[in-house]
Amino acid sequence: MPRIVDRRLDELLSGLPALSIEGPRAVGKTETALRRARTVHRLDDDQQLELVLGDPTRLVEGDPTVLIDEWQRYPASWDLVRRHVDDRTKKSSFLLTGSAAPSERPTHSGAGRIVTLRMHPLSLSERSLATPTVSLNELLSGERPLIAGECDATLADYASEIARSGFPGIRPMSRVLRTDLLDGYIERITDYDLDEAGSGIRDRGALRRWLAAYAASTATAASFATVRNAAGQGSAEPPSPPTAVAYQRALAQLWLIEELPAWLPTRNRLRRLASAPKHHLADPALALRCLGVDELGLLEGQTTDHALPRDGTLLGAMFESLVALSVRVYAQANRTRVYHLRTHGGEHEVDLIIERGDGRIVALEVKLSATVKDSDVRHLAWLSERLGGDLLDAAVVTTGKEAYRRRDGIGVVPAALLTA
Repeated sequence: MPRIVDRRLDELLSGLPALSIEGPRAVGKTETALRRARTVHRLDDDQQLELVLGDPTRLVEGDPTVLIDEWQRYPASWDLVRRHVDDRTKKSSFLLTGSAAPSERPTHSGAGRIVTLRMHPLSLSERSLATPTVSLNELLSGERPLIAGECDATLADYASEIARSGFPGIRPMSRVLRTDLLDGYIERITDYDLDEAGSGIRDRGALRRWLAAYAASTATAASFATVRNAAGQGSAEPPSPPTAVAYQRALAQLWLIEELPAWLPTRNRLRRLASAPKHHLADPALALRCLGVDELGLLEGQTTDHALPRDGTLLGAMFESLVALSVRVYAQANRTRVYHLRTHGGEHEVDLIIERGDGRIVALEVKLSATVKDSDVRHLAWLSERLGGDLLDAAVVTTGKEAYRRRDGIGVVPAALLTA
């Protein structure tokens, strides 16, 4: 299956001696790397790991490109690769893949030697719901390109995509098997991978309650204390602040949590911006399984038991999370970063800010509705007034069927039509 990250990966690999691909389990890192490797060391194989422990130099031997899969299981492999790269007399071409940050940090960051590339679950354009017609690259050009195109994707289709997940090996399965696989994924993370990562977490029940509360806060900037208190359901006590911090740190270490940072620009006059991140799991399907909600429940407006402030429905939050996941993939292909914007009092919010290296941006609002009214673009209009030429383009991402530009110049783009 072609991935948007492939082009960037091949470009980096052709000019750099070592590249690390990181991301959550089952996202496709190993399969992607295997297509580019001639020598493979799979450290999730206990026998291969035992051989490496006996003779670590095996890791840097063999025909390039050399793949070290799940390198965090032997953290010293990072420094072995770095030193090999430093030796200019040796030909170097390495791929390292990892599903967790190692419990033992390498002695050197690898800066200047090993470049890191993040791999995400499948974006909407990679799932082939429609033929994309609107490119983030063109929106970033500042030339206000023509926005056009049609698709047949419905609200039910987007709900299905949220539930199916973006993990390539899980999404083709039947609904029942997919549910079992996603539940098993969460169990593996909380019961096995955390131990392997050396988290020291013992109360797995409390951890899962906290994770469910975090999932319920998807696409919100709920405070840390709010999420922690929501984890104390019924007679359960909420985790202590240090314990909750440990939960969050451990799950982020496994790439299960991927928060969207707040945009805090330095080159314009915007003031009183909030700094809290928006909460997202690596894939909104995992958030659904943490909450015990299925595709039908999403469409029927099922709610959760967690007392968390939310504007709109759970489906709206999960749709925003799906769009945010997709935009992260598109932004990485364009060497840009993704943020959200919110003023301190919440008077103005913009769901996604894609920032170029020069500080100029594209702003996207995400709306669950199929139609866009003037009230839906008021935050984008406000931002345009404040930023002027620093706002390269602005659009509303919807569940509608047609892409177009409004008379005020703001684009309207069905989510299935947006790509890198």
